[in-house]
Amino acid sequence: MPWNNQGGGGPWGGGGNKGGGQNPWGQRPSGGGGGGNTPPDFDEMIRKGQERLKRLFPGGGGYKGFVLIGIAVIGLWLLTGFYRVQPGEQGVTLLFGKWVGTTGPGLNYFLPAPIGEVIKPNVERTNQIEVGYRGAGTVTSNGSRDVPEESLMLTGDQNIIDIDYVVQWRISDAGSYLFNVRDPENTIKLASESAIREVIGKTDLEEALTVGRVRVEEQTRTLLQEIMDGYESGIFIAEVKMQKVDPPRDVIDAFNDVQRARQDRDRSQNEALAYRNDIIPRAKGEAERQVLQARAYKDRVTKEAEGEAERFNSIYDSFLTAKDVTTRRLYLETMQEILSKSDKIIMEQNGEGNGVVPYLPLPEVQKRANAGGNN
Repeated sequence: MPWNNQGGGGPWGGGGNKGGGQNPWGQRPSGGGGGGNTPPDFDEMIRKGQERLKRLFPGGGGYKGFVLIGIAVIGLWLLTGFYRVQPGEQGVTLLFGKWVGTTGPGLNYFLPAPIGEVIKPNVERTNQIEVGYRGAGTVTSNGSRDVPEESLMLTGDQNIIDIDYVVQWRISDAGSYLFNVRDPENTIKLASESAIREVIGKTDLEEALTVGRVRVEEQTRTLLQEIMDGYESGIFIAEVKMQKVDPPRDVIDAFNDVQRARQDRDRSQNEALAYRNDIIPRAKGEAERQVLQARAYKDRVTKEAEGEAERFNSIYDSFLTAKDVTTRRLYLETMQEILSKSDKIIMEQNGEGNGVVPYLPLPEVQKRANAGGNN
């Protein structure tokens, strides 16, 4: 062999090839002094490797053994293509980096790396984006940092309003989410600013601060979802929730004064309405009562007049039939009516008036009798 140096010395150390143990290449070092170790015998190493392969595959040679090893390696590599998608996830399969499909939860198979790749984003987790403020960096009283360039916007009646809100969103289509939008969170934030500014631009300040908040939130969410669908982003907008709706900080004191003045105005109006609601019904009731009394008086007078006229006609008919009798009866009735109301007492004279006291205060006696009867 060309590397089998039988002499001593040389760069491999000690002497001959006799005595002692083998060196790392399966050779024995020299036993005497002054001789060096022999270099490795590569031909011998290759021969021994072939013999080991033959013992592993007794029916064939080295070429078939390499083929079987290659098949086993390929089989193991193909087995690595099995993957599991957990509940709440979607499996996005890539073939040489190109999106070719989406799989649901469960055990699935796809070509392993480096040919294929599977990305499994969570599609049930609700993400949140803060717009107009940031939770970190406590500057304001509520423990958040205001971002005026995002929160200040113009209302429909040319006023400025300060709105902080959050956008809650989820992934609806993992493939579209991963490959159609480069920066999903920043895209949602910018699109939400555009949407809410469009809605606020059609809303008055007073409505946005009070009764119109729910409407603004719903319209903003709908418009933002339309924008995301137009991008084919695979994103579902769950909710747009306003956290703070106020006038700008520089004018909030003046705005509060205006609000208090409006509240005083509303209170005065309500008091006036209550007074009107109390006075007007009573006045209408009094007027109705007087009208009814007048109608009753009219009916009574009319009936009495008709009765008098009827009685007069009846008396006239009796007069035409029996003038003397009717005349005497009318005379007696008239005198009875007149004398019944008089304090005078008429006595029929009998002779010279014997038996009659010259003066008797009969009116006083009658008054006393009436007073006693009333008591």
